[in-house]
Amino acid sequence: MARLLIKTEGMNNQTLELRLGINQIGRSPECDFSINHPTVSVNHCQIVLSNDGVMIRDCGSTNGTFINGDPVREAWLLPGQTVNLGDVELFVESTDVNVAIPQFERDRPRPPVVLPDGMLVCPRHSRAQAAYRCTHCHEVMCSDCVHVLRFKGGEPHLLCPLCSHKCEPIPLLQPKKKKGLLGFLQDTVKLKFGPGRRKAKT
Repeated sequence: MARLLIKTEGMNNQTLELRLGINQIGRSPECDFSINHPTVSVNHCQIVLSNDGVMIRDCGSTNGTFINGDPVREAWLLPGQTVNLGDVELFVESTDVNVAIPQFERDRPRPPVVLPDGMLVCPRHSRAQAAYRCTHCHEVMCSDCVHVLRFKGGEPHLLCPLCSHKCEPIPLLQPKKKKGLLGFLQDTVKLKFGPGRRKAKT
C-alpha cells in the first residue's frame, strides 16, 4: 500500500501507511496522521488514496504544502518525490494501491440421502422427506427449508435457501406394495396352469 516516510530529524523516521480514501494529516490529534510540529497546521492537508493513484490536497495551511520545493494546492504524488508540510519533510516511498476483494465460497450442496424405496431425505432434517429441488444449484430440501415468497393475489414463489433461485416439487415415487400370501399363491397358480401350458396326453 502507498506510504510516506518522515525524514525530518527528531521524528523517528515515522512511516505514514495510507489507507483507501481520505487521509487527514495535521497537528491535531484527531487527524488520521498527527504530526506534532509547530510549522504544521492543525489540519494541514489531505492525501487521497484511490484506484487512480495518490493525490495530495492542501487544506489552507499556514506554511503551505510543497512537492520537490514547488508549492501546490492539489497534485498527484509519484514515488521518489519529496513532500514538505511546513518544515517537515516526507519522502514518497510508494504509491501502490492494492484493493483486495474478499472471496466468499458458497457452501456446496451435499448429496442427498436416498432411501431403499427411492425417497430423498432432506440434508438439514434427517427425518424429513425432500419435497423440493432447486432449478439452479439442484439442492433438495423439505417443506420447512424452502423459502415461500407470497404476492397478494398471485401464486406463492418457492425459493432455494442457498441461492434464492426457483424450486420445483420433486415427483413423489409410489412405493411398491408387498404381495401377501394370497397374491403369491395366485402367481404360482398362474404359472402352473397358465394358458401357455398344455396338458400331457395319457
